[in-house]
Amino acid sequence: MKQTLPILAALAAVLLSATAAQAQPEPIKFGKIDPKDLTAAPFVGDSAATAVVLCDYGTTSIQLISNEFQLVSERVTRIKILKKAGFENATVQVPLYHYGTQSEKISGLRGTTYNLVGGKPVPTKLDGSNIFVEELTPNLRMRKFTLPDVREGSVIEYTYTVMSDFFFNFQDWTFQRDIPVRWSEFRATIPEYYKYKMLMQGYHALAVNTQENGSQATLAYAPGGSPSGNMVNMQTTTYHWAMKDVPAFRDEPFMTTANDYVDRISFQLAGLQFPERPYQNVAGTWGKIDLDLLNSESFGQQLGHVGFLKDQLQALVAQYPDVATRTAAVRRLVMGAVRYDGSNGFYTTGPLRKAYDAHHGNAADVNLLLIAALREAGVPANPLLLSTRNHGRVNESQPLLDRFNYVAAHVGLPDGQDLLVDATEPLLPCGVLPERCLNGAGRLIMKNSAEGRWVALATNQRYVHYQQVSLTLDAQGGLSGKVHEERGGYAGAEARRELASLGEKKYASEMARPHSSWTVPKFVVADRENVDKPLGLDYEFTQTAENSAAVGTFYLSPLREFISEQNPFRHDDRLFPVDFGAPKEETRMITLTLPAGYELAEMPKPTVMDLPDGGGRFLYSVATTAPGVVQLTSRLNLRKPSYTAAEYASLREFYRLMLEKQGEKLVIRKKA
Repeated sequence: MKQTLPILAALAAVLLSATAAQAQPEPIKFGKIDPKDLTAAPFVGDSAATAVVLCDYGTTSIQLISNEFQLVSERVTRIKILKKAGFENATVQVPLYHYGTQSEKISGLRGTTYNLVGGKPVPTKLDGSNIFVEELTPNLRMRKFTLPDVREGSVIEYTYTVMSDFFFNFQDWTFQRDIPVRWSEFRATIPEYYKYKMLMQGYHALAVNTQENGSQATLAYAPGGSPSGNMVNMQTTTYHWAMKDVPAFRDEPFMTTANDYVDRISFQLAGLQFPERPYQNVAGTWGKIDLDLLNSESFGQQLGHVGFLKDQLQALVAQYPDVATRTAAVRRLVMGAVRYDGSNGFYTTGPLRKAYDAHHGNAADVNLLLIAALREAGVPANPLLLSTRNHGRVNESQPLLDRFNYVAAHVGLPDGQDLLVDATEPLLPCGVLPERCLNGAGRLIMKNSAEGRWVALATNQRYVHYQQVSLTLDAQGGLSGKVHEERGGYAGAEARRELASLGEKKYASEMARPHSSWTVPKFVVADRENVDKPLGLDYEFTQTAENSAAVGTFYLSPLREFISEQNPFRHDDRLFPVDFGAPKEETRMITLTLPAGYELAEMPKPTVMDLPDGGGRFLYSVATTAPGVVQLTSRLNLRKPSYTAAEYASLREFYRLMLEKQGEKLVIRKKA
């Protein structure tokens, strides 16, 4: 995507010198390290970190080189290694895009490791043996290099330049990492001919946020393209952003990818405005994306090529007149023919017949085959483009195809409802998307782009876990029990997946592992294959008393045997949402039979706790239902799939109080 202007070479040399950016001093010079950084003293406060970014400095400018505009990106990074676990920061990856005969090129790659030896800094330079290339996709290769002689206490630094003809591929800048960052700075110099949308995300304040306008002299051209002889000024803008003392990004439970939340700025090419030429809008539109996808040999053009399934599909049409049941039948046919290989994508790896004959394929192979088969069976099915949870959220206002990495099927039911169908996960019923797909909204791709729209990926399925336990306590403190469990919705799929991986014997062993004193003589699985029903587990266990003497008073927390004692929300604060993916429901009912001659002397008070705005409820009760029989009930209902950062404190406290209540003890005494 080169852009060329017929400008005199003498002027081209100074067209984009970016004087505004150069007017401010650079925060780092390659090869000019501070000897103090090789000692431990400046890093006493970073004892929890494995490494610290001392400075990360980058610039990107659009420059006229040999009469052609190019993106020129330069970077200098310096990192202090504190622990062995931080050695991974010495391996660096630089993505390089290529298409057709054009490719991004890296130059000026240098790297050095500094170690303090005998009180003096000793440098070790990067050599070619530590540099290699990995082909990731047909259009993306990764240049990797590893800094040599890295030890605890080393300082590493590297620098490189990337030249690119792909102006749509203006690289994002990420200020935050999984290690602390002392200073991160980025400068972008863009001429008026290029129009970019810029999107800032994150939760920390910028230390620098400025822009400076400059101008450069260039020749004006007449509409016909010939020089007019007049001089005009071309405007340039230099943007300058920096962050100081950015904390390490902290992975939290129940979150999507870190890329959704780290501090960064991204760019989208919106348009081109060259002299004496009309404005060219190059920003994507959903209509253009629809057209490109439907015309693609690896997407839309595959949807009419399932004649090899015609006879089987026609039989299903006759057997299932109802759209929803026919959809489920077609899905079963596809799942039986092609297995999902675990790789995502919205483009097929080849013709659908190839995947069918090979009996495996990526997500697009499976689900585009599903859509094509549904259409052949007379079901109104269309592709639903989405981004999985580990790929990141989609900005609905920015039509960017690379923000997606998955395709599922959308079926419009006669009552106007949306049925979202996926054939990669046999452990889920028809109409339920895999957990990895529960990420905001998907884009419906239609032949008539005006009918394209966003479809919420919310689900009516939940994580459902039900336990009914009959416990018997003996006078020595031994316990025996019968347990009936049902795991439904996503909890059922998760349990079935573990069963398939481990087998029933090992699954039972893993389930009993936290209870070192348990013996499990019986373990039975029900409805393992029927994914439309909850998975049933029935087992018995015994827990022998430590001694044979009768005990006068027991302090017992029966629920502790069946719950986690750990609050998943360990930190005081959280900057981004708690995203479960789907609502949760956990119910535990325990019937405890006391030994003869014993009674319940003290019991916890009943509790009902509610989250604000109807977000959830916890119910706990203890009652004697008959002489010598105690009934405990614990119910947790989280009604929302996700909770905002503002709701985090309430959710954390809710969990703390719930676990505290579930751990309260029954006091059981021998009758006088």
